[in-house]
Amino acid sequence: MIWTYEAGDVVESTAAILDGVVYVGSGKGELLALDLNSGKLKWKYQTKEPVGESSPAVGSGMVFVGDLSGVFHAVSAADGKGVWSYKTGAEIKSSPVIFGDRVLIGSYDGTLYCFNMRDGKTIWTLKTENYIHATPAVIDGIAYITGCDELFRGIRITDGKEVIRMSAGGYTGASPAFIGQNAYFGNFNNEVISLNLKTRRRGWLYQHPQRQFPFYSSAAVIGGKVILGGRDKMVHCLNAATGKAIWTFATRARVESSPVVSGGRVYVGSNDGRFYVLDLTNGNKLWEFTAGSAISASPAIASGRIVIGSQDGKIYCFG
Repeated sequence: MIWTYEAGDVVESTAAILDGVVYVGSGKGELLALDLNSGKLKWKYQTKEPVGESSPAVGSGMVFVGDLSGVFHAVSAADGKGVWSYKTGAEIKSSPVIFGDRVLIGSYDGTLYCFNMRDGKTIWTLKTENYIHATPAVIDGIAYITGCDELFRGIRITDGKEVIRMSAGGYTGASPAFIGQNAYFGNFNNEVISLNLKTRRRGWLYQHPQRQFPFYSSAAVIGGKVILGGRDKMVHCLNAATGKAIWTFATRARVESSPVVSGGRVYVGSNDGRFYVLDLTNGNKLWEFTAGSAISASPAIASGRIVIGSQDGKIYCFG
């Protein structure tokens, strides 16, 4: 471990790292900017209400994050001063995505918002039929969202027009991951599914043969593999082409953290309070670290550093 930072309340937000600075939200109602090498605080911005699972997006000198009162904040990356904010109709647990000069955010008011990132002017909104928990995945100018209304949508960012609509198979809080024309995500119907965007059909469906629990974690995809955590306390690695299990790894509690893959290793937290490093090939445990409480945030990796927050109120940096 290189450093820890005491945030003073739960950290469910996943860090964003850019140019040697770690940006992360906390349950104390703060957006923090920390030095990646030392963990020293550079600045803090008061969101007033807690930042839950919304994770910052950074670009063009701005940091964006949502809070649990439904306010979407745009903050100067240089000094932590507020630039603009927008109050949505319900809490924000989705994370923002930057595309060109626009920033997208979903809210529990069921709306996907597209703002001008500079001045906060609303460019368009798209109303869904339930909460938006997942973070949009943007490919070729289309924002793909999985929804709590059990639908998978593709929305053109230029004008907010819905261009794809398919069944998500169930209530979905996870964000989609992509390999080519195929989207992969888990849902609350205890399934992981593959959707083919070209044919507009489902490719495959995976359910664990014994343990039927929802999938809340968002998948990582690499080398023909789909890796994600489940509320069945396991990390699952699936064949992206067939949906067959390659391996599973059992933790001691729900895995709501979304895995990150780097250098042939899978990095993921668990609600058992442990941070695991697994071998991508076979799922063998290479290392674990025990924090003081559940780890539902996801790891962020940059410049040979791994940063992750915990519900014990600490932010950990490993080398």
